[in-house]
Amino acid sequence: MAGTAMDGTEALLDRLLDVSTTSLADASKATTPLRVLPPSLHAVRPGLKMVGRAVTAVAHDDLMSVLAALGIAGSRDVLVICGGEDGAVSGELFASEAQRRGVTGLVIDGYCRDRATLADLDMPVYSRGSVPWAPPAQAVPIVQVPITVGSVAVRPGDLVVGDADGIVVGTVAEMAAVIDAAEGIEAFEGSLCDAIQAGSTLFEHLNYDQHVAAVIAGHASTLRFR
Repeated sequence: MAGTAMDGTEALLDRLLDVSTTSLADASKATTPLRVLPPSLHAVRPGLKMVGRAVTAVAHDDLMSVLAALGIAGSRDVLVICGGEDGAVSGELFASEAQRRGVTGLVIDGYCRDRATLADLDMPVYSRGSVPWAPPAQAVPIVQVPITVGSVAVRPGDLVVGDADGIVVGTVAEMAAVIDAAEGIEAFEGSLCDAIQAGSTLFEHLNYDQHVAAVIAGHASTLRFR
């Protein structure tokens, strides 16, 4: 059973690679909305896709938890770190080792450094910014516990998906519940973009006029595609 569950999660991770965070967020409106991490977390190298299982660390301006999390992380994991208010808790060496281990991304609710080098890595790194110095390594490590990024809960084993628009998080069950709809949104929007490029207008595919009339008249209405 454990092997079957793992195989199912691996297949889900594969499918998540092909859908955007926007499609996942839109699809989840009909189920349990996925958690969206704060927009203050910026991709060091926009354009890379990040999909993996969360491995969490509570750094609090100390490197020990970050190193401990790195030590247990592996293929298709995403390191999610509560970094603190001062000092960089990840840089060139840490990120290079993470990539060597097959880690698929770093999410730092705090700061990184060696930004120019991180921008050359084929592994996404998100952070609040960069500073040139690192904190000490003295604290007892705290890893694989529920953490809060901004006001958003992240738990070990949650699935984390990131792209140029941001980062969404959900349980395996929550992601599995929306993947079909997200793939449908991707297919529909791809077809619609093709139609617009071919000369159709967006308004031909929306109930915009009827919706505006209903809103003005005070009737319940929803803007939707035809």
